[in-house]
This record gives sequence, structure tokens and C-alpha cells, in this order.
Amino acid sequence: MNQSRSLSDLSVTELRKVLNIKEEIAALETRLKAVLGASAVPAPRSTPFAKPVARKRGGRRKLSPEARERIAAAQRARWAARRGDGAAVKAAKPVARKRGGRRKLSPEARERIAAAQRARWAAQRGGTAAKAAKPVTGKRGGRRQLSPEARERIAAAQRARWAAVRSKAGK
Repeated sequence: MNQSRSLSDLSVTELRKVLNIKEEIAALETRLKAVLGASAVPAPRSTPFAKPVARKRGGRRKLSPEARERIAAAQRARWAARRGDGAAVKAAKPVARKRGGRRKLSPEARERIAAAQRARWAAQRGGTAAKAAKPVTGKRGGRRQLSPEARERIAAAQRARWAAVRSKAGK
């Protein structure tokens, strides 16, 4: 039989013959399994649209005893906090971790980093690094204070812009 022909090209009688042969093959496979026992490897499915058999992974992942204890201690602390038992929260001491979370910088270290960044910005703008490197006192992120001269220059420039806009609108 020519195997390059598709099933849609076969006549009804030929399809019946193919179906009978496949049923015989399936019956022979079940007989073979019965003779060989359960340890026999099943034959691959002969249908062209058969789905592949999904393989199991290696089973469930295993947690280390330290990880299990950390999880258990955290859960005990949550239960104690829910009950409002403050003493039990202290008693549920978590196991020390190998890797810590984010480290906190001291205020001095933060100021050194900020001063270095200000110096880089000043160098990029073409200014002197000495002015920008002095430590900032007071609140962080506050508004910058302008000198009265700078305020007057900005106000004069804005008045000039407004005058130019008014003169164009009046024409």
C-alpha cells in the first residue's frame, strides 16, 4: 500500500480496511501485554493526531530544614500577632538567614554619597565642585532659596515676555 496517500484520499472500503487493521494491532498489543505482564513497555499510539504522554517531573521540591523552620516561625508569629499575644511573638524567634535583606546606610554614608553626586553634577554643568560638595543642612528635598537679585532678574525677564505677547496680540 502506498503510505504517502492521506486518509482523505482513500475510499470508504479502503478506510474500513485501515480501521480493521488498526483494531487488530490494538488487540494484539493487549494480548502481548497480558503475556509479558505489567512491566511491558506500551507501543506508541498509531493515530496521527495522538497527544504525547506528559512526563512527570521529579516530584515535589524539597525544602531544607532551615527553610521549613523559617516558614514555621513566621507563621507562628502571624498567629500570635492575630491573637494579640505579644509574649508569643517574641518567643517565636525566627532562624537567622544566610542572606540578609537590604542594608541600611548610616546618615554619614548617605551624605558622602550625596556630596559626591552633587560634585559630579557640578562638574557636568561646568561649575566648581567645591561649592556643590558642601553638606546640606536642614530638610532634605526642600525648595531652593533664590537671592533677591535672582528673583528680580527672573521677574524682569517674565515681564519682558508678557509685554512681547501683549504687543503681538494688539496688532
